[in-house]
This record gives sequence, C-alpha cells and structure tokens, in this order.
Amino acid sequence: MRIGILETGRTPPDLIGAYGSYADMIRGLLTSADPGLEFVVYPVLEDQFPDSIDACDGWVITGSRHGVYENLPWMLRLQDLLRTLVAERRPVVGICFGHQILAQALGGRVEKSAKGWGVGIHEYSLTAPPQALADAPPVLKLSAMHQDQVVEVPPSATVVASSDFCPNAVLVYGDTALSFQGHPEFGVPFEADLVALRRGLIPEPLADAALTDLKSEAAKTDAAVAADWMLRFLKRQQAA
Repeated sequence: MRIGILETGRTPPDLIGAYGSYADMIRGLLTSADPGLEFVVYPVLEDQFPDSIDACDGWVITGSRHGVYENLPWMLRLQDLLRTLVAERRPVVGICFGHQILAQALGGRVEKSAKGWGVGIHEYSLTAPPQALADAPPVLKLSAMHQDQVVEVPPSATVVASSDFCPNAVLVYGDTALSFQGHPEFGVPFEADLVALRRGLIPEPLADAALTDLKSEAAKTDAAVAADWMLRFLKRQQAA
C-alpha cells in the first residue's frame, strides 16, 4: 500500500537533525504497525501536489505552524484536493493542522482558541466511536501542540473524542476520513524538546508544567492505538 503524505509544515531546524521531518515521524509511526507500507511525500506548502488522486492508496496531512485561516494559495489548493479525495471516497487522515484544514475544507470553522495553548500530553474521552473503532479504549492520550481549534464541526463529521480544553479533538467522516487535533506521531522526547524550544512563546508556567509531566516516568501516549486507527481508515479502500 502506498501512502501519500501531504506535507504542510516542517520540524523546527533545531530539532530536525535529531528527530527528522514530520513526514519521517508519520512514516515511523505507521511502519511500526505495518512495515510493508510505501510512502511518497508531497511538499504541498511549496505548491508541490500529486498529479492524480490515484497516485496513492491513502493520504495523510501533516501538522504545520500555519493557521488554516491564513488562506494562502497552497492551502486553498489543498482544500480543493481534500474535497475531491473525500468525494471520491479516498481514505484521508489529518493531524493537527491536517485535522483543521480537513474540517474547514468540508464546511467547518477553525479559530485561534481563547483557551490558549494546548501542549504536553492531553487526554481525550471517547464519546461516540464508530464501528471501525469499537474496541477503542475509553481515553486516548496524545501529545498536543496547538493554539487553533475546530470550533464548528462539518456537517459530515462526527466527534468521537473530546476534552474540556478541546471539544472536537477527533473527528470521523463516515468510513472515509479520520482526523486528530493531537499528534500521534510526536514521541514524548520530541514533545518535551519542542515545548522547551517554544518556552516563552508558550507561556512559561504552562510550558514548565508540561515539561514536568513529560519528564516523569508516567509520561506516555497512546500512539500505537492511534496508528491502528489510522491504518484501519487508510486501508478501507483496499478492504472494500
């Protein structure tokens, strides 16, 4: 199976040497669950798009430092592509910015949240898991790094996990698309280094509290669960 990674952002230069690109992290997450996958990276933030929706069997949209409301030309083109992929029932997974731009493309709304930064490991309670995720745990723990949130859910989406801080944390669009506000691909060491790097941009008390949690022995995420969910959606077309 070939997965197309739609690259909308890049790892900060201070960290890319140790951790690789966001695309590398997604590749690592998914190949840990299925070593047979193939990947093609499309730097859509540089206006490099696939020639056809048939170029890959499924698609993943990365995170980004950008806000979807910037409406840059490549973002508008990406929204057109996402609408086509979903209309043609091609499997799509969105992460953070990917979660947000997929929602906006399909009729939702994204804003910079008045709640401020979401950083560290966040817990999301499952509310209405679809049949494909029927064996999901009641709480999903993922790394978070965002200020923006989906504040209006698209008509075609169902909220399947939420928290008080982020009510629309995981969305499912029928059996075609799945998206996470959190970052399944961010390991705890990377999340800690990213929070430390952005301390100051992130209010220091919030950053310090997150770092204390991230450096504790109890710090862990449910990345493997999220990877399993992602693969179930990405492989839907092959199983059909």
